[in-house]
Amino acid sequence: MKIVFMGTPDFSVPFLKKLIQSRHEVEAVFSQPDKPIGRKHIIVPTPVKKIAVENALPVYQPDCLKSEEVMDIFHKISPDIIIVIAYGKILPKEILNAAKYGCINVHGSLLPYYRGAAPIQWSVLNGDSQTGVTIIQMDEGIDTGDILCTAKTDIGINETSDELFEKLSVLGADTLIKCLDEMENGDITPMPQPKGNFGYAQKITKSMSPIDWNKSAFEIHNKVRGLQSWPCAQTVINGKNFKIHKTALSDKTGNKAGCVVDNKNVLTVCCGDGRCIDILELQQEGKKRMDTKSFLVGNLVEINTVLGE
Repeated sequence: MKIVFMGTPDFSVPFLKKLIQSRHEVEAVFSQPDKPIGRKHIIVPTPVKKIAVENALPVYQPDCLKSEEVMDIFHKISPDIIIVIAYGKILPKEILNAAKYGCINVHGSLLPYYRGAAPIQWSVLNGDSQTGVTIIQMDEGIDTGDILCTAKTDIGINETSDELFEKLSVLGADTLIKCLDEMENGDITPMPQPKGNFGYAQKITKSMSPIDWNKSAFEIHNKVRGLQSWPCAQTVINGKNFKIHKTALSDKTGNKAGCVVDNKNVLTVCCGDGRCIDILELQQEGKKRMDTKSFLVGNLVEINTVLGE
């Protein structure tokens, strides 16, 4: 197949690499415009653009897709299919209909569950034990198109959203190649998604960071895993703000939410359900991330200290 690939972040990269290695032909790559990064505002190419340039593929980064110039590109290429992986813009109807097989998208959940911007984070935040990827035929709705292919995977009890991103990108890339072959052979029957409310994966925001120690140990552990590595779960320890990077469920119990019940090598903190979690890695505001054992060598956090106050 002749392919136009549309993607931007790291999650999209394994898909593009897999397509380049396949028997299919990537004719052009669309990615979001490059943006300034860091304090020095250095313009850095998107991860997808970097791979495209390394493989001598034409790259287009329009600010707006609704222009004659953009449509001329699609008409000139006349692609068999347009593949969209975390591109970051809503496609106009003209592009959705610009290829023989239309546009397909790989979504990081088992649709219809977790439509929206952050399906991977929300599957971890909600403590799900299983997730997957879904390839859909794109329509004008948000993640509402007919289902073409799916693949499932388990979520580990300590697996972070960052780790799950990597796992799903590899799983999704393999599934995409299989799906393209089946489409060409006429072996796929599109399945309409069921109607109803299956949960919407709203965008992750900084306002979600503070830990509410009145929540259960499982919920707090999931927040730490789900908000990794941005914006990170946060709490106050001895009057100072900390990012909490890694936790584990503990066998210990307590009777006051947020109260430190053990400070040997880790900080064991009681949660709202009486169960505890161990804080394994943390980062004081303005300082480097470190394991809790090293932090406690030079910082006293007494038993019965209440976090979040």
